[in-house]
Amino acid sequence: MSILSPRILRALERFNAAYPWDHNSHYHRWILRRLPEHFGAALDIGSGSGDLARLLAGRAASVEGVDSDPGITARARELTPSTLPVTFHVADAMVEFPEGPYDVITCVATIHHLPFAQALTCFRRHLAPGGTLVVVGLHRARTPVDHLLGAVAVPANAAMGWLKNRGRRSPRPVSMTAPTRAADMTYDDIVRATGTVLPGARLRRRLFWRYTLVWNHP
Repeated sequence: MSILSPRILRALERFNAAYPWDHNSHYHRWILRRLPEHFGAALDIGSGSGDLARLLAGRAASVEGVDSDPGITARARELTPSTLPVTFHVADAMVEFPEGPYDVITCVATIHHLPFAQALTCFRRHLAPGGTLVVVGLHRARTPVDHLLGAVAVPANAAMGWLKNRGRRSPRPVSMTAPTRAADMTYDDIVRATGTVLPGARLRRRLFWRYTLVWNHP
């Protein structure tokens, strides 16, 4: 279901290709506002080109980034100054989860690639008491609210691309080169599964086809 016509959607796709911007990086500052000013160990699941891991390093004693893509992980290492306390690993997080516990675990646009409930269970097990888990995820649109937010996001997405690129055509950011796939869980599915694994977690639909999940370990 789409409120906009195919012709308009194609025109917007061409515009977005000319003026691309990273929807996930858009939420990085929001993530930082959910975290303490200083903390010990942090883990970023699906670390990609390392943008969020480098931001976390400004507050953390140490940061580990995990991604299953060797190419984007190599790029993350190249982009990260040796002075930052950040280490990147090529691994399947569900198979080779780094040993914790961690005071902060983040996961941006990655959990829809993983078995959802199993991933949350794993995150909970490796999060230190008092620690914070922040997830920015994708969900499958199903309800009228989902489609309305999607319709609002389409022109907002074009406007953000224009503003972030200052009206100039630009290449795709490095952070957008990792492979992606569509989400298969609806927002209601996610709420139900989260309530079972992480009671008290705070979830919210967001613009730009995202939702957020924040959970503080008791």
